[in-house]
Amino acid sequence: MIDRRTALIGSLAAAGMASSTRVMGQTAPPHNVGDRVPAWPQPVETIDLWPGGAPGMPDNMPAESVVERSTDGAINDRAVDNIAVPRMAVFKPWRPNGASMLIMPGGGYVHVVIDREGYEMAQWLAERGFTCFVLFYRLPDQGWAAGPDVALSDAQRAIRLIRQRAGDYALDPARVCAMGFSAGGHLCADLAARFDAATYDGVDGADKLSARPLIAAPLYPVMTMQRPWAHEGSRTALIGKDAGPALEAAHSPDRNVKENTPPCFLCHAEDDPSVPVENTLLFRAALKAKGVPVETHLFEYGGHGFAMRRVIGKPAGRWPELLLNWARTHEVLI
Repeated sequence: MIDRRTALIGSLAAAGMASSTRVMGQTAPPHNVGDRVPAWPQPVETIDLWPGGAPGMPDNMPAESVVERSTDGAINDRAVDNIAVPRMAVFKPWRPNGASMLIMPGGGYVHVVIDREGYEMAQWLAERGFTCFVLFYRLPDQGWAAGPDVALSDAQRAIRLIRQRAGDYALDPARVCAMGFSAGGHLCADLAARFDAATYDGVDGADKLSARPLIAAPLYPVMTMQRPWAHEGSRTALIGKDAGPALEAAHSPDRNVKENTPPCFLCHAEDDPSVPVENTLLFRAALKAKGVPVETHLFEYGGHGFAMRRVIGKPAGRWPELLLNWARTHEVLI
């Protein structure tokens, strides 16, 4: 048993460690909106993905901006746009279990949400021993040279950096996992299916490491780029409104699954009004066809973008515990 004083001292020590070990010169997490104070403590440590700047920057990159969408002062629901410096916000547990999670929030590939599918999930997992890295990835409709592969480049680089720095965070480099929500679920599934695709030129020793996560959890994911099941907003941002069949197939993770795709955990609400549940079913079928282990949970109610906050008290609210229990069967928690 741990008394409250001991727990508080441990939490303060962990916070101090985060500040003291932050690499100098790293870009801060997305800033606050105006004078509004965040409802929860904010991460203090970040890791920039690319030394010397991200490759293939457009000529006229707009300034990064954050919008607060919540009208409730007790809850944040921020989104960040125009990400010129892709980076990870780090959440350290008080007692690391050696496993890590790269978290890719959604946002339809037009922005990246910060709180509901990022910081809240990271904090929950950190309380259970995971070291978490929330990824703020570049957006494909802003003129980057990598085009539709720009977010995947960031995800691959992020996994490799976590492995390279495993010793700094008391991590097992074999137990690097990935999860994503909505469009971030597409990115997570794309990473699982194309982790070894050559989407950028290597810049240092980290790029010699594998970008394959041990497990992947695309949650209520955008998946196919083919109509009628494609999410039109994400499709337009990623490959363009008038993309042809070849481009659709190249960026539909269900069309790119291989035998070495990592085991996947899937969940979706059948009443999702934005991303049809068929997106998850297509990916499940592709995984099964290649013999890739997959666990699938379909919930009657939940809508879209539920994360944890919007399904409290509903059956879908059990998905995080279901994920952890499944992860144990794949040696994530040992």
